[in-house]
Amino acid sequence: MAYKKKTKKQKRHVETAIVHVKSTFNNTLVSVTTPEGEVLFRGSSGALGFKGSRKGTPFAASQIGTNLAREAGAIGVRTVEVNLQGPGSGRDSVVRAFQSSGLNVSILRDVTPLPHNGPRPPKKRRV
Repeated sequence: MAYKKKTKKQKRHVETAIVHVKSTFNNTLVSVTTPEGEVLFRGSSGALGFKGSRKGTPFAASQIGTNLAREAGAIGVRTVEVNLQGPGSGRDSVVRAFQSSGLNVSILRDVTPLPHNGPRPPKKRRV
C-alpha cells in the first residue's frame, strides 16, 4: 500500500457565522456553522463535564457559549446569527455569552417547530 501524503489543513477565516442552539429541558446543544452550513465548532453541556440535571441549567449553557465564542473569535468571526430551538432554560444565556465575549449578534431567530394540528390525541380515559 502506497504512502499517502497528507495535505496540510488550512486555517479557515470566516467573517460571519450561524449559531444553532437546541435547548431542551435536559441539555443544551450548540453548533457554530458557516452560512453554507459547514460545522466549525460544536459543544454541549455534557461535553463540558456537567452531569444529570445540571446539564439543563442556564449556567451550563453560558459556559458552552463562552467556550465556543472564544474558538470562533480565533478564526476571525465578528458577527453571528443565532437560531434558537426548543423550550429549555439555556436559550437566553447562550446569546448573552456570545454578546459578552465581543461578538456582534445580528439576528435572533426562533426556529422551534410548531405542530399544525399534530398527532391524534390519546383515547378518552374511562374511570
